[in-house]
Amino acid sequence: MVATDRISAFDVVLPNGIPHKGRVLTQISRFWFEQTRHLVPNHLLSTRVGDYPPPLGNHREVLEGRSMLVSKTQPLPVECVARGYLVGSGWKEYQESGSVCGLRLRPGLKECERLDEPIFTPSTKATVGHDANISLHEVEQIVGRELAPRLRDLTLKIYQFAAEYAQQRGILVADTKMEFGLLDGELLLIDELLTPDSSRFWPRESYQPGRGQPSFDKQYVRDYLETLGWDKAPPAPELPPDVVQATSEKYLEAYRLLTGTDLLV
Repeated sequence: MVATDRISAFDVVLPNGIPHKGRVLTQISRFWFEQTRHLVPNHLLSTRVGDYPPPLGNHREVLEGRSMLVSKTQPLPVECVARGYLVGSGWKEYQESGSVCGLRLRPGLKECERLDEPIFTPSTKATVGHDANISLHEVEQIVGRELAPRLRDLTLKIYQFAAEYAQQRGILVADTKMEFGLLDGELLLIDELLTPDSSRFWPRESYQPGRGQPSFDKQYVRDYLETLGWDKAPPAPELPPDVVQATSEKYLEAYRLLTGTDLLV
């Protein structure tokens, strides 16, 4: 698996990339895969190009720092989302119905407010258009009654572990998306994990419910695009240099805070 510097928003790939983004995503994923092995096995085999099959050694300059050698699994066709705060599509759904993915929440919650306890809010993996929130019952219909509760329990366990770890380092993990796959009947955590692309990372020190939050993730790009009146259909507008630079800095800062080291760029 190779992570480029390209970035998407609203399910559309933008024309210009974010410097160092692919390396940040790969190294943060590697960090979390190692940190969570005691909770669930994952597909990561190595991030050392020297461990890759021989032909790939000729492409070390391209692969170094932004690639992972992984076990090939059969990916499950659901996105496993854990939410600790009420934001994004969950906030919109709550305003309309008082619930998220069929889970009734107490009344009076504010935008970005911390939930009484994290919730599992899965979604579809759309091949065309946008993902859609679904209930646990719908997950059961997709993956089976035995596997669905395992996905819920593992997603929440990993989220709670990571959220507690990150909070001690100045980051609130508002929500995150995970993917799982099957290999010879064994359930593995796959894809990327707890990155700025698959999660909302907020600075702990500036957190205040009732409003949108500054972030270390690509929400910064989404917020910029929302000011343009873009219809969210291809082609996407090009990002100006200042937005590209600020986004790159946010990704690098997230890596530094989580791992305690600077990414060599």
